Amino acid sequence: MSSQVRLRLLPRARCMFDEPVQVKVAGLRSRQMVTLRARSTDEKGVVFSSSATFRADGSGQIDLERDPSLGGTYTGVEPMGLLWSMRPDTLHKDFRKTKSLNPYVVKISVHDQEKEEGGRMLAEETNERLLIGDGVIRRTVREGNIRGALFTPPGEGPFPAVLDLYTFSGGLSEKRASLLAGRGFVVLTVALYGNIDRARNIKEIHLDYLEEAVEFLKKQYKVGSKGVGVISLSKSGDLALSMASYLQGVEAVVWINGCSANTLLPLYYKKSQILPALMIDLSKLIPTESEAFNTKKVLNDPCAEENEETLIPVERAEGRFLFVASEDDLNWDSKAYVDMMVERLQRNGKDNFESVCYPGAGHCLEPPYGPYCPSGFHGVVGGPVLLGGEAWSHAAAEVHLWKKIQEFFRTHLSCDAGLKLNSRSKYHDMREMSNS
Repeated sequence: MSSQVRLRLLPRARCMFDEPVQVKVAGLRSRQMVTLRARSTDEKGVVFSSSATFRADGSGQIDLERDPSLGGTYTGVEPMGLLWSMRPDTLHKDFRKTKSLNPYVVKISVHDQEKEEGGRMLAEETNERLLIGDGVIRRTVREGNIRGALFTPPGEGPFPAVLDLYTFSGGLSEKRASLLAGRGFVVLTVALYGNIDRARNIKEIHLDYLEEAVEFLKKQYKVGSKGVGVISLSKSGDLALSMASYLQGVEAVVWINGCSANTLLPLYYKKSQILPALMIDLSKLIPTESEAFNTKKVLNDPCAEENEETLIPVERAEGRFLFVASEDDLNWDSKAYVDMMVERLQRNGKDNFESVCYPGAGHCLEPPYGPYCPSGFHGVVGGPVLLGGEAWSHAAAEVHLWKKIQEFFRTHLSCDAGLKLNSRSKYHDMREMSNS
C-alpha cells in the first residue's frame, strides 16, 4: 500500500449500522483514476462486494459526497453507494445479519487503475457497523411461551414499546429490534418457530402467543406507553393486522409488504380457529432466465368469494396503521393489498391509517445501508425467487422508511410519565425484595 494515500471514514470508522459514513481519499496524483472497493461477509459466509471508479480532483482528493462514480456497481454521486450496491458472490443469496452482538464489518479499499500497477491496493480502512448501541441492554427472553430477545435503551425513559415480528426468516432476527432500541424504543423480538425449543415445522399459528408477548412487553421496566407498537414484514404483516384486530393493547402497526388476508397457516385464538389460510398455487410460478421464480401471482385472490373468510377484519382495530408497499415487489402484490385494506377501512368509516408507496423498491425493506438483494431463497417455494426492485430506488426507500417508522411510533405510542414512576417503584420494590 502507498504510504502517501489516505482513506478516511468520517465522522468515525466505527458507527451504527443505520448511520451513513463519509468516505474521503487524499494523497493521490492530480486527476488520478482509482477504484474504490467494499467487501464483507455475512453470517452465512456469503461474500458481498462492490466497486466504483473515480477520478481525483486537481489536488489528488476524492469525496464520495461530492464526486460521481464513473463505473462499477453503481454510478453517479451516491455517498453510501459502496455499501448498498454490494452484490453476493453466489447468485440468489440474500444478506443475512441477524445477531445483534456481532458488528457488521466492511473492508473499504482504494486501488490504482494504472495498467502497469495492475490494480495495486493503495489504502484500506475497516468500517465497523454496530447493531447494538452504547448503553442498550440485550436480554434473552425465555419466559412462559415467549422465546426471543428484549432490547432496552439507555436512560430513564419512559420509552415506547415495540414488538418486532421478524418471524418468518426462521429462528430469531435481532437487527431491526436492536437498532430501534438505539433510537429510544423498548423492543421485544420473538421467534415463532425454529428457535431454542420451538418447532421448526408448524401447521398453525396461535394468536395467544403474540398476546402473551404484548403483555410481557407492557410490564417491562422503562416502558411508558399504555399499549405497544408492532412492526412487521412480509408474512408477519398479516399477523400484525390480526393482532390489531383481535387483541387489546396494540396502538400502532407498521405493515411492510404483507397481505390483507391471513396467509399460509390457519390462525387460532383461545383454541378456536378465527381465520383460515389463504393458500398459494405453485402452478402460477413464473420461471426466469436467472433460474429464480417470479411469485407475484402465486398467492390466491383474497377477494374471490371462496377466500373471503381469510380477509382480516381490520375495521375492528382501534390502533393506527402505517401501510408500506413497494410497487416493484415481486414476492406478491403488496400495493394491491394496501388498496384493499384502505377501501375496507374507508367503507367502514375508519381513518386510522396512512400509507406510503415506493416505486422501484423490492420486497425486503430493511434498516438502511445494507446490501440490496434482488433475489433470495423462499422456504415455501423451496428455491430462489425474485424479490424485485432496483438497487438505487430500493436503497433510497430504506433510508426514507427508517425515519418514517420512528416518527410514526413516536407520534402514536404516547408515553405516560406516571407509568414510568409506577414502574420505577415496582422495580425498586423488587430489588429490595431480592436483597432481603
